[in-house]
Amino acid sequence: MTAFFEDVSIGDRLDLGSYTFSAAEIKRFARKFDPQAFHLSEEAAAKTHFKRLCASGWHTGAVYMKLFIARRQADERAATEAGQDVARQGPSPGFEDLKWLKPVYAGDTVAFSNVVTGKRALKSRPEWGLIFAENHGINQHGDTVFSFKSKVLVERRPASPGLRA
Repeated sequence: MTAFFEDVSIGDRLDLGSYTFSAAEIKRFARKFDPQAFHLSEEAAAKTHFKRLCASGWHTGAVYMKLFIARRQADERAATEAGQDVARQGPSPGFEDLKWLKPVYAGDTVAFSNVVTGKRALKSRPEWGLIFAENHGINQHGDTVFSFKSKVLVERRPASPGLRA
């Protein structure tokens, strides 16, 4: 997202791209960050309720973030090259309602997206607005496997062009 707060509309959608989760990457992530049996080996996963090797939910979330930042950086480069001003984004004040709805199995491809659901100007920080969004990961079968609601600070359009704090 490179747009200023005023340019963002409810319903705006960002397709972030897709990612295929390989068995090797699932195991590598699990060894470092989430060493549960169903993330570490096919044999151990077969003995669990998942029945197959699956990615950590945290791995799914990390891939979402990687794709979100890559999309934002690409959009910023394109806008800069076109001579457009790029709005600053502040930090996220948090997220809500994180859900891992279905397992992400080795070999699954998940497409990620972000859809604006609301926005609010901030009286306490008039140079910023708050954008609300729903974020999803959908596998190759059309099943939603991952979702959460996010908030992010987005710069408001300066009153006078070229003047930024």
